[in-house]
Amino acid sequence: MAGLVLAYSADLPQIHDLGHYRPISNTVLYDDEGRAFGSFALQRRTIVQYEDYPKVLYDAVLSIEDKNFEKHSGFEVWRMLIAAGHDLRSRGNVQGASTLTMQLARNLFLSPERSCKRKLREILLAVQIERHFTKAQIFTLYANQIYLGHGVYGFATGAEYYFGKAVKDLTLEEAAMLAALPKAPNNYSPIRSPDRALRRRNLVLDAMVAAGKISVMEGAAAKKAPLRLQIHDDPNSLAPYFVEEVRQYLEKKYGSEQVHEAGLKVYTSLNMDLQRAANSAVLNGLADYERRHGWRPPLQSQSNCSSSERYSNSVPSEAIKPGNYVHAEVMSVSPASALLRIDQYKASIGANDVLWTNRTLPQLLCAGDIVYVKIISTTPGFKAQVRFEEDSGAQGALLAIDNASGEVKAMVGGRDFNQSKFNRATQALRQVGSSFKPYVYTAAIDQGATPEDEILDAPATFFTSSGSYSPHNYDERFEGEITLRHALAESRNIPAVKLAQHLGMKTVIGYARRFGIRERIPAYLPVALGAVELTLQEHTSAFSVFPNDGMRAIPHYIVKVTDYDGRILEQNDPAVQDVVSQHTARTMTSMLREVVLHGTGVAAARLKYPVAGKTGTTNDFTDAWFIGFSPSITCGVWVGFDMKKTLGDKETGARAALPIWMDFMATALPQQGPSRDFLPIPEETNQVLAKEAGIVSPPPPAVGKPRSEGDR
Repeated sequence: MAGLVLAYSADLPQIHDLGHYRPISNTVLYDDEGRAFGSFALQRRTIVQYEDYPKVLYDAVLSIEDKNFEKHSGFEVWRMLIAAGHDLRSRGNVQGASTLTMQLARNLFLSPERSCKRKLREILLAVQIERHFTKAQIFTLYANQIYLGHGVYGFATGAEYYFGKAVKDLTLEEAAMLAALPKAPNNYSPIRSPDRALRRRNLVLDAMVAAGKISVMEGAAAKKAPLRLQIHDDPNSLAPYFVEEVRQYLEKKYGSEQVHEAGLKVYTSLNMDLQRAANSAVLNGLADYERRHGWRPPLQSQSNCSSSERYSNSVPSEAIKPGNYVHAEVMSVSPASALLRIDQYKASIGANDVLWTNRTLPQLLCAGDIVYVKIISTTPGFKAQVRFEEDSGAQGALLAIDNASGEVKAMVGGRDFNQSKFNRATQALRQVGSSFKPYVYTAAIDQGATPEDEILDAPATFFTSSGSYSPHNYDERFEGEITLRHALAESRNIPAVKLAQHLGMKTVIGYARRFGIRERIPAYLPVALGAVELTLQEHTSAFSVFPNDGMRAIPHYIVKVTDYDGRILEQNDPAVQDVVSQHTARTMTSMLREVVLHGTGVAAARLKYPVAGKTGTTNDFTDAWFIGFSPSITCGVWVGFDMKKTLGDKETGARAALPIWMDFMATALPQQGPSRDFLPIPEETNQVLAKEAGIVSPPPPAVGKPRSEGDR
């Protein structure tokens, strides 16, 4: 025996290095209030300290795994002998009888093979661990390392994954369930085998009673409690498009290995409350759009009214919350109702729920179809109340930026990240329509025009190198002499083209470049009406110049990155560029305020906060925009199809995009603190009036009749 011990201990790992042991750790993303909302990891693991583990979990683990943990020196001879005798009788390999310390040694240093050699090495390592570390240190290492199934490592991560709470908040029955898993995580999974998991949990409770850790009455009460799981499967589900942007940046700068294994802490610009509002606003806005246009064929179908196949579109349990939109499988259909399945949940829809489609349930659905629903409520017993919706493929994107710092506070890159990873907030180039006009008017104001200067809104033909060009107004009407303020508010097309021709397209493009727009802009007159493709991010960032007194803060996602030990790897302070003068910025803000008060964006006046912005609609209603701002935050919204096809007649920026913007801003504005108005326009001594190209000064104010139907 002494010879075996000497032979097997010759190449054992150096236990003293365990004091510096660092398991593969999550890189965690925090929002601007320090709340975790995402992570990157090869193994899902949250490292916590000994004091973070509640006594109820400590007692549960020791009662079932190693009741003499606090007394032995790494192993127990009598347990080894009993296990050996059992294995001899069954002619099996040596197994079982491992103390908690032996399990730690095996998990950290040894292979999972079952042999006498491995068991002896396990004992030797356990003895060394006990000599070098306290019981508290050993338990902490074990609790952070142990595998609990479904890619989850450590009890802290297990508490978050299975119960949606911090480990310190575990109840008795929850602690017992976690303590039940280390023996065989796959066999006792409460997700895959709830009955088997329940029996194993109750066995842990019996062991706690036998060990005197809880009373008989406490044990009996806990055993009666059902399994109440709150599975949190995807830690990045709140802001998946934002998380993906951060991941790409971090991997490019620090490398994939450090991002996924080194336990970085990334403090981002995102605000979780605003992100939730953004998610809800986009999905609700798209649902309203779908209902305006009636029923179209289902997005997916797994059968043609034949027997249902197994539902493969698994929905994460954390997505089944009131207000969320998910896909469900149709289990059965009758004239009166249809039964749906959403992961573990069952739901039904009645004939009245589909009246808006002008079809009956059997006409709409077959068993096996995948349908789109909104979760209204959930009840115990995995039942859900849902509302029947449609997913026609229309997409929406939203981006919100803090004016002063450039911090991106919310980002929605599409309807469903699981279906499409393409980020329509940062990657999609779409024509911006009349939302481009503020750059034209900025150039005019910056070169001496005033909002009250007049310009002629009348039929006009412009001769260019490529031929004649005769633009039209959206309503096919002409208003004669109108002010620049009114022309922008009502999004009159002909005045915008006249201004662009007078200024010169190179001048207009130069101003767009000053606003941070880097995409290619051709130098022809239709660009003044938005015949240019931009991303939502750069367009929204450019508009933040107006409420920020002519300064543009560069958009960014990351505030600070620290390593595992808290050392700062990078810290990003706001980077600001001077774009236009304070006078020009405030003048343009007042003109864009008119869009909301009396122009195409008049619906936004219902917010009762000082806001301003501009609608945008492209030919054939393929793209709908609204870019708007308050004194503190700028938000841009785009709605359209990935394939450039029409949204439908009259689906303007005011109709399709503005309601989403208003829904988001209704949450965002109260969070920005006490309401404050835009700053007044400062006096300027050198006012040069632009009298050319039909601009006349001074006119009386000429605000036309408000219209909200949109613009071209």
